[in-house]
Amino acid sequence: MSEFQVLEEAAVSLVELKKSLKNLQAEAPLTFRAEKTNTYLEAFHLYDSKEAEELSKKVMALNIPRLKERHIIKIIDIMPKDLDSLRLLLSTETLTIKDEDLKKILDVIPQ
Repeated sequence: MSEFQVLEEAAVSLVELKKSLKNLQAEAPLTFRAEKTNTYLEAFHLYDSKEAEELSKKVMALNIPRLKERHIIKIIDIMPKDLDSLRLLLSTETLTIKDEDLKKILDVIPQ
């Protein structure tokens, strides 16, 4: 049995995943799981990659301590509308962010 070695880990936004699946679909038919993922992604209104990148830059420009790229990608994918939703989204991480910083994030996210 072969073993796999993880060479690199990188957070991928839903927009990037959708683009990658589209490229894969052009080369060959999607597998069952890839097709299910594609169906899932079609159910959501996703921003295009240009808008997502601009939004990511705006959130990064806030210079919030301990907020990493993977957190920002998660925020952009979900687009929380209120403080409680944003707290819930980040509650899965071992991360504490001040309420004033959370409000800054919400101010940047389009409603």
